[in-house]
Amino acid sequence: VARRLSLRKHPECHSMAGGKAIEHLAQTGDQERLTFRLPMRQYRNCDFSFSGLQNVINNAIVQKEKEEGIQEGEILSCVKDVAAAVQHAVAVHIIQRTYRAMLFCIKNSILPSKNATLVVSGGVASNQYIRKVLQNLADANDFALLCPPPRLCTDNGVMIAWNGIERLRAGLGVLHSTAGVRYEPR
Repeated sequence: VARRLSLRKHPECHSMAGGKAIEHLAQTGDQERLTFRLPMRQYRNCDFSFSGLQNVINNAIVQKEKEEGIQEGEILSCVKDVAAAVQHAVAVHIIQRTYRAMLFCIKNSILPSKNATLVVSGGVASNQYIRKVLQNLADANDFALLCPPPRLCTDNGVMIAWNGIERLRAGLGVLHSTAGVRYEPR
């Protein structure tokens, strides 16, 4: 979305990564000026779909460009509102799907009835708005929220390493050979 909005050209965001630029602009935007239909509402599962959300957002950006009479690559006058609405839509999508996962785990006794923890890492965990709404979700459901410091939330490598640490602590061991491991890209 940041690339589609050409945020590298925005004077406040020229040196920021895309997610950080969205978060920065969203702080002074009005998230209620645009509303995005969330993907997968008809599916009662825990899957995420950010490509579906991106398609809805791209269509809204095209419409705003037409309304403002600008070409793709120029900065929309309402870019802060778009950023705020995008950030909010992503947060709501994450919360809805995560809440379903939490309920599923509780119902199927996958998590302990006391002291359950929601761990969030990767790039999404560096966004303070998303962290705040996930903290609210965790608090409302008696979960602890555990996130690495934002400086460690730059990619999924930290999440994979953390999983390795947790497996080692749990005595599940670590594979020393990948010979028996099967994987399929999707």
